[in-house]
Amino acid sequence: MKQIEVTIMGQSYILGCAEGGESALLEAVNHVDREMCSIRDAGKVKARERIAVLAALNLAFELAQRPPSAAPPRSAPISAAPAGASTDVEALVRRIDEALGQDGQLI
Repeated sequence: MKQIEVTIMGQSYILGCAEGGESALLEAVNHVDREMCSIRDAGKVKARERIAVLAALNLAFELAQRPPSAAPPRSAPISAAPAGASTDVEALVRRIDEALGQDGQLI
């Protein structure tokens, strides 16, 4: 497994990545970073953990709004295979937990 250093909301993280999955992981990181930065920049939430939870909920809501037969967009932050919203949400929470690292776990 390869390790990649990424930055989310100004903080560096080392993430594990399967060979060949670097571009998909970087797209996911960029998607999460954009979502978290937009929440932070709105100015109502300051705590990183709360921002992460709100970003996860926003991204999960986006996934849930997709028709079940729709293929995930190219920049999908979760798996490339269509799956139930519950599975996608669980995968998103795992990714956020990995990104939070020492900052704490969501669940």
